[in-house]
Amino acid sequence: MIMCSIRSTLCILCFCCWSGIAAQQDFTTYFQPQIALNYKVSTGYSHNFSIGQRNYVYDESDLQFKTRQIDLVHFSKLKIQDNQSLALGIQYRFRENFEPGKGNELRLTQQYNITSKPRVARLGHRVRSEQRITSALTIHRFRYRFAVDFPLNGEQLDIGEAYVVTSTESLLSVANGQGPEFDQRITGNIGWLLREKTKMQFGLEYRAENYGQHTQKILFLNANLVLSL
Repeated sequence: MIMCSIRSTLCILCFCCWSGIAAQQDFTTYFQPQIALNYKVSTGYSHNFSIGQRNYVYDESDLQFKTRQIDLVHFSKLKIQDNQSLALGIQYRFRENFEPGKGNELRLTQQYNITSKPRVARLGHRVRSEQRITSALTIHRFRYRFAVDFPLNGEQLDIGEAYVVTSTESLLSVANGQGPEFDQRITGNIGWLLREKTKMQFGLEYRAENYGQHTQKILFLNANLVLSL
């Protein structure tokens, strides 16, 4: 039953993806699978490790499938209240191996997150500051995300059941010698609790980068496997 639902969802996502491409010829489209591992050290302290791969699907009016980058990410999260947490992250992006001349990237992240659950849905507010460090320059980025997630059956999520996660995120990037850049992201995911500590998610993410100037429209087809220890 779960696999049938996953196949149906993938078909819907692919249809939406290619509908967007057909309507917007200047789209860049990526397929981005990711595996994440959550490790709880103590009651209020945990680690998150993930590895993700970004692949071109459609770029500059051409259908293609080639790797753009691989990301290794680690976050340490400290719960300061039942619904609030602070986190520090470090990420390394391998891109030069796949696109010579583009350069690799080291990213440092500082994060504050707060959630509430007035009814069945959980609401989340996340604020991040980032330093994206390359050999050419350092970009400072500031991000705010509002997210909503809820189970599709009943008031709590049980094994074998599906859930939905949606979010919108605004970003501001600044760097020495460059003008400010504004981005907007809108994401929708559907997931399943396969086992007590295993989740699978599929979704679409639309990005409008550097909007207000030379807007670049990007569509992501995401697939995430989340494991917890």
